[in-house]
Amino acid sequence: MKLVFAGTPEVAVPALDALIASGRHEVAAVVTRPDAPAGRGRRLVASPVAERAEEAGIEVLKPARPRDEDFLARLREIGPDCCPVVAYGALLPKTTLDVPARGWVNLHFSLLPAWRGAAPVQHAIMAGDEVTGASTFLIEEGLDSGPVYGVLTEEVRPTDTSGDLLTRLAFAGAGLLVATMDGIEDGTLHAVSQPAEGVTLAPKITVEDAQVQWSAPALRVDRVVRGCTPAPGAWTLFRGERLKVIQAVPVLDRADLAPGELSAAKNNVYVGTGSHAVELLWVQPQGKKPMRAADWARGVRIVHGELLGI
Repeated sequence: MKLVFAGTPEVAVPALDALIASGRHEVAAVVTRPDAPAGRGRRLVASPVAERAEEAGIEVLKPARPRDEDFLARLREIGPDCCPVVAYGALLPKTTLDVPARGWVNLHFSLLPAWRGAAPVQHAIMAGDEVTGASTFLIEEGLDSGPVYGVLTEEVRPTDTSGDLLTRLAFAGAGLLVATMDGIEDGTLHAVSQPAEGVTLAPKITVEDAQVQWSAPALRVDRVVRGCTPAPGAWTLFRGERLKVIQAVPVLDRADLAPGELSAAKNNVYVGTGSHAVELLWVQPQGKKPMRAADWARGVRIVHGELLGI
């Protein structure tokens, strides 16, 4: 088939690479979000998908909105049979969805209908799911509600951050997306409606959502930290400034600290929660680089009974 691939961040690059390498389908163009300011200089930077497409000599389309008439005219001119999508980052209106004869097919990183929305991997970790996966489905105007072509499952490991899990799903999902394109092309694969039961939503995780609540049980603290790493980054307050919490693990045999109470030894830093303590392993003070929590604690000279979150 002739394909136009839509995607933006690094997590979409493995799928683009897999489609290019498949040899069976032609990636005629790529649709991605417009260049965005990045870094301290705030200079405009192309998306990872745009950079990869340009390296491969593929035409790159960067519409401000996917309903723009000049973009739609070019898309119709290309005439794709199907448009595979991975984390494009914009809603597609019906006028755009109607262009390819076989529709737009999204690779979504959950087992639909669970975790429909922008942050399925983060929500799966924060909810304590033991198994998640990826799904390919035909995009319709509803939120991730279209019929499903295929799925794969992936275990959520006890120490997974959302970054770890998303990386594995991006590479496994790339194979699923290629197989879905093959099945659509040869007529062996047909989309099946999602069940009405089991729908959960996964809206974007905000900075406010990522604030650690030390009154919560230690397992909840652990899930929030892992689910928000690397983005937007779990955080708390220490002496009135933000402290990013990069890694914290529950310590099941210590329950002598009040929620948020710090206890620092030579090589260990503990924080009380609503149940037992967690050990801080890696943190990032405001305006500084990530560091081991023990090094941070020595530098700030924690006072006995001092609290995080205030």
